[in-house]
Amino acid sequence: MRDGIVRQPVFEKPLLAALRREYGRSIRCNLTDLDDLPPRPSAPCQLYVHVPFCESLCPYCSFHRVQFRQDKAQAYFEAVRQEIRLYAERGYQFTDVYIGGGTPTVLPRELARTLELIRSYWPIRWVSVETNPNHLNRETVGILSDAGIDRLSVGVQSFDDELLRQMGRYQHYGSADQTAERLAAVRGRFSTLNVDMMFNFPTQRLDSVERDIETLRALAVEQVSFYPLMRFTSTERNIRKRLGNAGAERRYAFYQQILRGMRPAYQPSSAWCFSRVAPQEIVRPIDEYITQASDYVGVGSGAFSYLDGTLYATSFSLRRYREALAAGRPSITRCSILTTRQRMRYEFLVGLFGLRLPFEQIKMKYGAEFWWRLAPELATMGLIGALRYDAGAIQLTDRGMYCWMLMMAEFFTAVDRVRDAMRLHIREELSAPSIPSITSQPAEPDPDRFRTGRFSQHAS
Repeated sequence: MRDGIVRQPVFEKPLLAALRREYGRSIRCNLTDLDDLPPRPSAPCQLYVHVPFCESLCPYCSFHRVQFRQDKAQAYFEAVRQEIRLYAERGYQFTDVYIGGGTPTVLPRELARTLELIRSYWPIRWVSVETNPNHLNRETVGILSDAGIDRLSVGVQSFDDELLRQMGRYQHYGSADQTAERLAAVRGRFSTLNVDMMFNFPTQRLDSVERDIETLRALAVEQVSFYPLMRFTSTERNIRKRLGNAGAERRYAFYQQILRGMRPAYQPSSAWCFSRVAPQEIVRPIDEYITQASDYVGVGSGAFSYLDGTLYATSFSLRRYREALAAGRPSITRCSILTTRQRMRYEFLVGLFGLRLPFEQIKMKYGAEFWWRLAPELATMGLIGALRYDAGAIQLTDRGMYCWMLMMAEFFTAVDRVRDAMRLHIREELSAPSIPSITSQPAEPDPDRFRTGRFSQHAS
């Protein structure tokens, strides 16, 4: 430690750099055209619903999002419901629902209607929805509560007003004090209230993160997710212009500060998600990204599905998305079959992101092949001290949690390249043979043509 900053051990850096480079390459997809739903999985899986509309487009976000317009959003929700009907007709079975974006709560009644339709088809156990602080008002919260939402995830990012101004969030979503008041007011309305935070902004200071942690502990929300600022090709220019150049020098110090500050009141449920330790209370550790199961189906423009080793992508063009579903056709336009090694790496990375990967799960899916195919990275992680083997599972150490955070960031950088390929594919989709429009009106220009998707969850 020097100047109050905890620095990463020197020996870790080259080993982590090699791991990050390898896992950054792990989802190099050869996308091919497709115009059908994926084969129905043998077991029920998770449903992800993507709502791309935002009232303000944050400079660091690379997900598929477009500027909110009420008429366009209403037509979009109807198309999403039609897509859900297609999956129901094909016999798919879903157990949990995650709704992300964008900001899914831009039209809360449309969201509630969509959830009502989903529940009419499947016995859903758990529903998680993302929102922004300005939507924590009495009317919207009442609609969401009545709709049976179990987990509400609020994108706060920081309680530092200056940082919020730099991000453009202060003007649209309110000050740090206003956000804290809104969170306190909805505490107890949902089984899990999650707060999304970010760290490693160029101008962010350690004392600012410390104040964030103090505010969160005082609010006593059930769950907190701390994401590192991720740099994507699609957001690099906006980040540099609005926030400056972010280096990696303080990232380790920030992360160690978060681990120390959140404990013991909160315990990690993933490498960047922390759940409150509350006796007599069960807090289900759902994160923004799949940690319980690798397979999921994504509906909505810009959504991805991952089923049995194949990645599927829906159209990133809102117009093409609506037109396809109005004609009774699936909205998936491209897919990519992952190699065995890619599948192992993806499922190893996402599975262990939840801190623990049982040996039995590995044995059932891959057998001994898993251990020799992934021997180089397992050995490297052992040298770093990232893993331990006990209680019938591979488990992450604290050092491993930092390692996994970086690897997941690299993984999502790789996924962003898939998003870029899908954005470029919009031109080909729009020049394809026409599909009857969802209304009798002439098809409008597609303003979201080259904007920003989510392999989420999955995938805020």
